[in-house]
Amino acid sequence: MTTQDQTTPAGGAFGIRPVGAADLDRITAIDAGHMGASRRGYFEKRLDGGQRYADEAISLGLVSDDGLAGFALVRLEDGEFGRPGSVAVLDAIGVDTSAQGHGGGRALMDAVIGALRDKGVAELVTQVDWSQRALLEFLGAAGFGLDGRVVLSRPAAELTPEKEPDTLPEEPTEIDYSSPSGDDFMALARDRIPVRSLTEADLPGIAAIDRRHSGRDRTAYYARKLDQVLNQSGVRLSLMAEIDGMPAGFVMARVDYGEFGQTADEAVLEAIGVDPAFAGQSVGRALMSQLMGNLTVLRAGAVRSETDWNDTGLIGFLNAMEFTPAQKISLRRSV
Repeated sequence: MTTQDQTTPAGGAFGIRPVGAADLDRITAIDAGHMGASRRGYFEKRLDGGQRYADEAISLGLVSDDGLAGFALVRLEDGEFGRPGSVAVLDAIGVDTSAQGHGGGRALMDAVIGALRDKGVAELVTQVDWSQRALLEFLGAAGFGLDGRVVLSRPAAELTPEKEPDTLPEEPTEIDYSSPSGDDFMALARDRIPVRSLTEADLPGIAAIDRRHSGRDRTAYYARKLDQVLNQSGVRLSLMAEIDGMPAGFVMARVDYGEFGQTADEAVLEAIGVDPAFAGQSVGRALMSQLMGNLTVLRAGAVRSETDWNDTGLIGFLNAMEFTPAQKISLRRSV
């Protein structure tokens, strides 16, 4: 029997089965019991995404004699936040209080690991707020340790205006990294570099920019990301910069309510890339300036991103964009 099979608990034991849209109410209730607030919209989107991309999602439930007692939602990514190869991201996990202390959480995590092994995934990552001590203790016991990543954030507010010295310093190196009825915003004044909303037609340009940095063709990865930010997010935030009609850079971002235990609106900066041919021309700043202006209109609380701790080029750029270390810990475990 695989971890994806329907199982029925007997004699107080726990079973594992897939979860879907029919489990939304119960999942929301289990989570609200821990978080103190409902994240129904978040789980509705995640379960819908799990059905749309069944090969790239693991959505499992913990079953007791009384019904669904826990859940785990995992997505598979190729190069999430710039990581090489395939990685799984644990977006959410929750166990009802009635199943805690009886091995329910461990059984659920074991099922997740088994499903990942079946898919040939070697790494599982997640993020936790440093104040979530119980969750940190659980994940530590489940084999997670500190990851070589840093989580950075900044208020969702306008950038500090640039100073205008006689000679502008060269912009820090910008690289790619990798978090429908959208509301478009009036273009803000970005005099030097035109910036517009991303569309499905921008996929070849995005993939080409990424390929010049990574040396890999990640068209399929960015096709999924583009679908997520354009069709599975309430607001269209992702942007393309153009110079002389040519794609010069892009930023992919979304506003999410609920990811990694969030209980407030937070923007996630998922990918940014600038064509090397346009390096040093403030393309990255133009994209970030437009993004922050849009987020200000939305009244989002903050914007978050993640990078390797030793990626000095990207950290330098994000520092220039006023990002600072977030109160979150990045964790990983081998599968």
